[in-house]
Amino acid sequence: MQIKKTIRKIAIMAVLAVSSTPMFGQDLLARQAPIDRRATRVDTMALHLIEQTEASAAVAELYSEWSNKYAHRATALPDSFRIDLRHFCMPTPSRLITSNFGRRWGRMHKGLDIKVYIGDTIRAAFDGKIRVVRYEAGGYGNFVVIRHNNGLETIYGHMSKHLVAENQNVKAGDPIGLGGNTGRSTGSHLHFETRLCGVALNPALMFDFKNQDVTGDFYTFRRSSYNRDSDRATRIYGKSADEPNPVTAAPATTQPSKQKELAMNDSRKSKNQQREEARKAKKEQSKKAAARTHKVKSGDTLYSISQRYGVSVEQLCKMNRIGKKMHIRPGQVLRCS
Repeated sequence: MQIKKTIRKIAIMAVLAVSSTPMFGQDLLARQAPIDRRATRVDTMALHLIEQTEASAAVAELYSEWSNKYAHRATALPDSFRIDLRHFCMPTPSRLITSNFGRRWGRMHKGLDIKVYIGDTIRAAFDGKIRVVRYEAGGYGNFVVIRHNNGLETIYGHMSKHLVAENQNVKAGDPIGLGGNTGRSTGSHLHFETRLCGVALNPALMFDFKNQDVTGDFYTFRRSSYNRDSDRATRIYGKSADEPNPVTAAPATTQPSKQKELAMNDSRKSKNQQREEARKAKKEQSKKAAARTHKVKSGDTLYSISQRYGVSVEQLCKMNRIGKKMHIRPGQVLRCS
């Protein structure tokens, strides 16, 4: 009997031991989870630190100096350079491109014009440091230049107000100014440039304003294929020919171009022609209105009046409710049509 009790106890303890093993495993996983999360955070921070260190080294290779005196100064471009476009922010939520990068009005337009209104918030595209905050009456107006950790420099022109100061560090998305119409501009818009080593690159290679996104995680600049890539980017991400084209930037000269002048002359001719046609029509109507009546003069007869206005005597009598033998007197007014 004692042996049976002993066996039963052993069996119960064995069952309890087996059933507690998964719980012990779950407890172990639960204790391990915070450690894994902390390790993941440490790995992420380490990776970000490595990326920043590599980016800083790349920027140091591209730019030999830091100056607040000039907006841009071209230096030698590398044969190729990989630009990190991650962790970006679109400078404005506007999707309307009003002018492409490239030749315009006989000169080179070195950025994209994006339609914004006075007072709209303009934001930094990437992390970086403010290099220039200035006003330029004959060009950018109120503008800001930012040197970014990915090697790019971005320029934001024609703003109504600055919201940052030179040598200030900014994060992607930080407000840097307000939309405006200052400098060489005839309509409120943002003039947005992307430069590498001071050389203007087509922003459409990197920014898709229509979809409020970048064109990829990275853009690799290659001198050998840049022009071809830029033309392709304009076709895909730039302003298409059928889009509206509000006036946003002043032409290269204050005088209108020949084509524009011809168009204005045609418009003036068309308006003058319309006015002349309207005047003639009004005059004709007046003549017709005057021809509807006739003031009887001395010597007039029903027959002579009917011949003059091309109606029969019967019609003339019917319109005036008179008889054929009725005597008409000078000064009497007769309807003739």
